[in-house]
Amino acid sequence: MATIAELTTKEAPKWCPGCGDFTILSAVKMAISEAGLAQHETAIVSGIGCGSKTPHYVKTYGFESLHGRGLAVATGIKLANNKLNVMQVSGDGDTYGIGGNHFMHTMRRNLDMTLVVQNNAVYGLTKGQTSPTSQKGFKSNSTPSGVLEEPVNPITWAIAAGATYVARGYSMDIMHLKKLIVDAIKHKGFAMIDVFQPCTTYNKVNTADWYKSQIYKIENHDTSDKMAALKLGEQSDRLPIGLFYRVDKPTYEDGTPQIAQTPLARQDISNVDIGPYLSRFK
Repeated sequence: MATIAELTTKEAPKWCPGCGDFTILSAVKMAISEAGLAQHETAIVSGIGCGSKTPHYVKTYGFESLHGRGLAVATGIKLANNKLNVMQVSGDGDTYGIGGNHFMHTMRRNLDMTLVVQNNAVYGLTKGQTSPTSQKGFKSNSTPSGVLEEPVNPITWAIAAGATYVARGYSMDIMHLKKLIVDAIKHKGFAMIDVFQPCTTYNKVNTADWYKSQIYKIENHDTSDKMAALKLGEQSDRLPIGLFYRVDKPTYEDGTPQIAQTPLARQDISNVDIGPYLSRFK
């Protein structure tokens, strides 16, 4: 088991003061430590964005992928070595925007991995454009007259698409968020945690004070009831945080006999002759 000190890199995070990425990073390291994951058996993947530098700041295996392609890379890592604990940490634009296709199909496959989404409802890295989760009417340098579209709903998307653990946290409630991540890591199947976080530089609407007035913790909710979870996820007058839905189902890896005994990365291929296959292309 790695301690938080052992998981901390010498490179210091370079984010704006007050950014929720700092506390999400802390929650991720605390969760890895509490869940008892070994550093050499853990891989963190990201896409492109402010918070997608997270793999640089945690002493595990890491991969900063192309914009929106983190889940494709995480899938490849998991199937190449299904004994690894695979986690993706990336932003709302990266995950729900350009990465929306991978988001939907990774949940459908129910791979055993954890996705932590840093949802600040704005594109911070590229100077404050509207993101898929920006509120209708949100004004930015890309939408000076206000956003026309309704925002995407990550919770109902995830439940409908087949994720087997769906939760929402808040970056400024670090202990609550840490517990959600620990439970997600221990869950066998695809776990998604959407994390509300303030962007102190580019989002002047969804501030820490705004979140304080809007969010509340889920209590007395049957997390196995899919319809109740969807209804709770649709609530918009106030915003619930906590576990919405959890169900146990076979994972994608369970249906892949080639890796049932030994991960692909550890299989002996010294006696494999690829000559017959290469001859087809002569």
